Amino acid sequence: MRGTAATAGIGRHYLRYSLGNVSTILAGLVSFPLMTRLLDNTQYGILGYYDNWMLLAVAIAKFGAQHSLLRFYPHGGDAEERAAFFTNFFYLPLGFSLLLWVFMLVMMATIDRLTGAHQHLVFWMAMFAVPVSSFSNFAEAILRASEQSRTVLVTRVVWRWLEVGLMIGAVLLLSHSAVAVYGGKLAAAILVTAWYVTWVRRHVRFMRSHVSFARMREGVRYGLPMVANEIVAVAIVMVDRIMLKGMLGEFAAVGIYSVGASLAMQLNTFMNTSVFEALVPTANRLFQTEGANAVRALKQRVLLPMAYCGIGMAMLLGLFGADAIIALSGAGKIASGPVFAVLGMVFALYPLLSLSGFGLLLEKRTHKVLALMLASLAINITLNLLWIPRFHVMGSVYASAVSTLMLGLGHCLFVRRDLLQFPSPATLVRALSGVAVCLAVAWWLMGVLAPGWMRFVFGSGTCALLYAGIVLALDVRVRELLLQLLQRIGIGTRQ
Repeated sequence: MRGTAATAGIGRHYLRYSLGNVSTILAGLVSFPLMTRLLDNTQYGILGYYDNWMLLAVAIAKFGAQHSLLRFYPHGGDAEERAAFFTNFFYLPLGFSLLLWVFMLVMMATIDRLTGAHQHLVFWMAMFAVPVSSFSNFAEAILRASEQSRTVLVTRVVWRWLEVGLMIGAVLLLSHSAVAVYGGKLAAAILVTAWYVTWVRRHVRFMRSHVSFARMREGVRYGLPMVANEIVAVAIVMVDRIMLKGMLGEFAAVGIYSVGASLAMQLNTFMNTSVFEALVPTANRLFQTEGANAVRALKQRVLLPMAYCGIGMAMLLGLFGADAIIALSGAGKIASGPVFAVLGMVFALYPLLSLSGFGLLLEKRTHKVLALMLASLAINITLNLLWIPRFHVMGSVYASAVSTLMLGLGHCLFVRRDLLQFPSPATLVRALSGVAVCLAVAWWLMGVLAPGWMRFVFGSGTCALLYAGIVLALDVRVRELLLQLLQRIGIGTRQ
């Protein structure tokens, strides 16, 4: 396995992660219309409900080891030091994770046997996906920590498209059910994990002589608060579905919410996940070697394009998000349109707050991160209790939106001042100027374009081009970034 010297800048890492996540989004755009048309709201609700329980189980089973692998990776260390690191930060937590999974599996089977209850088949499929997902997360964390973004890119693209092919094939050939969908999903995960196993055996050494439970405890002390943090993060996603099911008493309401929320999460993958996957390893290295000022400079560079993209995307989703659902899923899923529009706007804007306030993990203040997540969860539950009876499905949407934005603000309030970095006021003014012009044009387009495909394609396309043109005209830095990107991919002439 190669050393940890950075061979590519954050721009290239971000481009690779973005390409991977764009491919994921494209795969979602292929599977989403088919899944939402082939599965009714009840089956879609079952799929989303149990899939989120699987994510919760994975969060528990990983012991936060993926966070420790990222934070404590020995940048610049020799082969012996890396072998000691892998032994205590990868293999030992993996072993304990598998033991915990076996215990959970036996416990659930015993409860079913004693009570006479029978869990849905999707539940057991999700349980068997837990160790597969845990191992893959561990292996990918090593690739990310060592800044091997190209390998991460290829693996993710292959995994996602394989998953889409197997899911669609299972639904078309077997049954229009959540069981068929999850069967395809699980089969793809097993195949890709087999490749990860092969890669780990070649590159990640275990040395019995380096076993140190003291070092493992060091990683666990850092990672355990992140386990709780990840559990709360999953709970924030799950609580809306659980409370909708509990308060409204039907999977159909969960399905309406899940259709819009799942498409919004595709946007979150591109806007938020891509950025932080590229940023965190680089920020860790800069904080260790150059200090807080280098991290703020890094954030300044990233916030410039992110502010324009986030604000522009929020504008487009607010205007045409409901039309996207009609276009992709048909008129039968029209109730999910407002869900996607509102949550999409939130996921487009949230990265501006979370990146501006990024730094608590650099300071190893994982307990503070956990406290912020718990506060966000408490806000979400409270608002769900108040708003679901009044607004039904949209009550959960509003609760999720408020709690998510409050979480981003919390990071900005509690991070060290020398790590806090907002987008510049001039950038925000230029972006909002473009939004104002687009709103005026969209008001006219709404009156002449029919809802659905026509409004989604021509309306959003017109406003997107107009917004991009205004931003490029007003900010020379964006024009320079665009030229650099075009040169990097082989378009344009180098000076």
